[in-house]
Amino acid sequence: MAEIRMTASHSSPLRVFFYVQHLLGIGHLARASRIASALASDGCQVTVVTGGLPVNGFPGADVTSVTLPAVVASSAGFSGLADQSGKPVDEEFLSRRRDLLLDAFRQAEPDVVVIEAFPFGRRQMRFELLPLLDAIAKTDPKPRLYTSVRDILQQQKKPGRDEETVSLLRDHFDGVLVHGDPHFVRLEETFPLTGAIADKIVYTGLVAPTLPPEPTEIFDIVVSAGGGAVGRDLIRAALKAAGRVATDRRWLLIAGPNLPEQDYADIATDAPGNVELVRFRKDFPSLLRGAALSISQAGYNTVGDLLVAGCRAILVPFTAGGETEQSVRAERLEKLGLALALPEAGLTADLLTEAVKTALSRPKPNDTDIDLGGAARTSAILRQFA
Repeated sequence: MAEIRMTASHSSPLRVFFYVQHLLGIGHLARASRIASALASDGCQVTVVTGGLPVNGFPGADVTSVTLPAVVASSAGFSGLADQSGKPVDEEFLSRRRDLLLDAFRQAEPDVVVIEAFPFGRRQMRFELLPLLDAIAKTDPKPRLYTSVRDILQQQKKPGRDEETVSLLRDHFDGVLVHGDPHFVRLEETFPLTGAIADKIVYTGLVAPTLPPEPTEIFDIVVSAGGGAVGRDLIRAALKAAGRVATDRRWLLIAGPNLPEQDYADIATDAPGNVELVRFRKDFPSLLRGAALSISQAGYNTVGDLLVAGCRAILVPFTAGGETEQSVRAERLEKLGLALALPEAGLTADLLTEAVKTALSRPKPNDTDIDLGGAARTSAILRQFA
């Protein structure tokens, strides 16, 4: 059965049903949760449906949370689905999830449905999302339907994928919420058929947090690996670099909740005295305000935190399985002088050590002109159009 957690929500005539599926990292869930909270603070009644491993604090306590039986990516290339124990899921499992999702939709009786990523991504979830599209189409009155996507998309290599995306958008969706600033990057740079859906696109700005409070603890260099499932090499390179450069500074290594336990234990054993290792820090955005340097992957939410904090940054974009999104973001930020970019493939402690020296020799970034108000803007757009 789906787990339904009822929490306080403001009464409102506008009911929003928000679907988000995180498979590897937690970026999709974090962004969707931030938007959902903005909607709730504007008086909307929000139901957030999640289908990945639970993450403490997401979604927020100001929405109704529906938790489907969890699935994760069975590989870094997102080629299959597995349950939370790593076992490939079967048809019975998928059918049960589909039915629970449709039941949640009917119970919510939404005015607006937002589906995160699909149909640009999350093709693995078609087994439940195509039936959801059919249910929406048959509902009277029919709720408005939007897809919620980040500014930089994974570029498709298989013929016909982009055409299929356009067809689904034209047939089912009322709008495409692009969570980015067109002056930083435009959708057509990573989605070649943007012209066919131009009438549906609305840019919201990046979904970034507000300026966090001053940190209660200061670390000079903060290293983070997102969810941790694919950040082991970054953490290990940083561990070695911490013994070679800035040895008089405090280093914090945030390994992520999904780093395998044995890897975490090995890293903890090898950590020098100037390094503290943790899995998660709830105050990560605040820590960036006090840090001299951040070393991280180039995920959407991490970059948003960096831009808000005005922190020096070394970015090591995730590229496993042919992923291109983080590389595009890191390269664009490097061109703007807002970060240094290093390759994930072949990352070494020597390479990272030299980058740390270079980054620390530069001044902190000036205020960026990139629009970071995407959460509030998304809420305003949905309330206006609904």
